[in-house]
Amino acid sequence: MKKFLLGAACALSVVSTGAFAQSCGGEYKIQGGDSLSLIADRFYKDARKWSAVYNANVSTIGDSPDRIRVGQKIQLPCINGMPSGLSGGTAITRPKPAPVASTPTPTRVVKQQPSPATLKVNLLTGDDYAPFTDRGALNGGLITEIVDNAMQQASGAEGYAVHWVNDWSAHLEPLLSNAMLDMGFPWLQPDCKSNPTNYRCENFEFSDPMFEMLVLLFTDARRPINFREDADIEGKTLCRPKGYYTHDLDKDGRNWLAQGKITLTQPVSVADCFELLSEGQVDAVALNEFTGRSAIKDLGLGNSVDIVQTRPLSIEGLHVVVHKSHPDADVLVQTINDGLQAIKENGVYQDIIDRHMSKIWSEL
Repeated sequence: MKKFLLGAACALSVVSTGAFAQSCGGEYKIQGGDSLSLIADRFYKDARKWSAVYNANVSTIGDSPDRIRVGQKIQLPCINGMPSGLSGGTAITRPKPAPVASTPTPTRVVKQQPSPATLKVNLLTGDDYAPFTDRGALNGGLITEIVDNAMQQASGAEGYAVHWVNDWSAHLEPLLSNAMLDMGFPWLQPDCKSNPTNYRCENFEFSDPMFEMLVLLFTDARRPINFREDADIEGKTLCRPKGYYTHDLDKDGRNWLAQGKITLTQPVSVADCFELLSEGQVDAVALNEFTGRSAIKDLGLGNSVDIVQTRPLSIEGLHVVVHKSHPDADVLVQTINDGLQAIKENGVYQDIIDRHMSKIWSEL
């Protein structure tokens, strides 16, 4: 797992008196001449947020962000209190600014082994995967807060505990494989249909996705790439750091790596990938949007790196996993899925997403 340098507090997360109700987010009907970038610029004053709009409407728009249709209705998420005044928005309370602690208190961190008499499910995660899981992030990170609320909904506050183990290499083996802990998060699910013998596919059950992130192509502004279908990338050289997943490069019959259709360069770090891009040694850097956008900011590459907007490289879900050998594997997966569905229905899930996206974008 790699560290994402995302921080700072969201204006929506503070609490004060004298607040007033307002609608945030809501429905928008596509007009002639619209693009997601123009919509983001109009409603968020930031064209970069096209990806946030797209991510919230993938099921409506499809796999190409630039193929929106006039008359199509999409949902604009609430980010930093914007947009306001749209129909179907969420009623929010806009508070007065208040001081925020520099180090937020993480969600339900259990440092010692809890009593089996009081806790039924022990969940496993670790630091250095912000904005998804990190004790320095808002409420332990986006996925931590989702899992925490889903488990509270499904089992009650005393029905589980979250444990932090920062040796990620020990999570799947031996901690989960030997049922030392019951479930772990957040993990990507490989393309098990095409590759059923993959280690995770053979050994783990996956929950419904807690969140789905966009994996994008970052290119040199002087050397743009047209990416509308998989064949457009064949013959190209992509960069992704060593140790990162590669299953998306072969999923859904793509077989870029399996059949040698592309070259994959794997240096040590994300920064190394962007250096190779600037030197013209690779055609694009392939990363999830949060890692990529954070790196662009930290490396001062905002004017020299573009993001391919015609389509994402892939959309990857982040899941809770349980080893298939666990005697209660099916029950555990059903428990987290039931809790997730419940917080989606009661609005808690969207509130979590809105607050974390506001925090993330405030730093980008």
